[in-house]
Amino acid sequence: MPAKLRLVGPTPNTENRKVGERLPNAEYRTREYLTPDEVETLIKAAKSGRWGDRDACMILTAFRHGLRAQEIADLEWTQVEDSRTPTMHVRRVKNGRPSQHPIRGDEMRALRKLPRTSPYVFTTERGGQFTADAINRQIKSIGKRAGFAFPVHAHMLRHACGYKLANDGHDTRSIQAWLGHANINHTVRYTEMSATRFKDFWRD
Repeated sequence: MPAKLRLVGPTPNTENRKVGERLPNAEYRTREYLTPDEVETLIKAAKSGRWGDRDACMILTAFRHGLRAQEIADLEWTQVEDSRTPTMHVRRVKNGRPSQHPIRGDEMRALRKLPRTSPYVFTTERGGQFTADAINRQIKSIGKRAGFAFPVHAHMLRHACGYKLANDGHDTRSIQAWLGHANINHTVRYTEMSATRFKDFWRD
């Protein structure tokens, strides 16, 4: 005997969303960036770990140059110019624009502590290349050690870089070039929220 089927209407709480539709990452996270002080806290926590030199240098480098997780994983020693004027030859993913960044003294000293046994600057315990997912897991773990009340991920360091440069008063075009944005619309978020944007308002 064929089974009897009956139509079931939607429940009052059913949301009309497509199957598999995912909301933007910001909808799942309470924070999308770190402050400079929080970056310092993260670096301090990294130094206390088993791979302290590597992890602390990884966080500092990602922050200073606004690197994505994949760009951290792909960073090679050929991109690090250790000369009288140390330079980072930054290669971007997502059709981003490459650029040359100065490497400050503290960052260069941190890089010099790392072994050069691989083409890649940051390597796993076995000496292999990191994946972007592994980079995120490592930074998330360090964030927990640092005692943050929210989950930390690698892209927060890129956003931290953008906001730091904006708060330091750098113009939008310069920040766009530093971060390698092909479209300036991705850069204005940092200057729009900059604390220095209204610094001269109502000044006597």
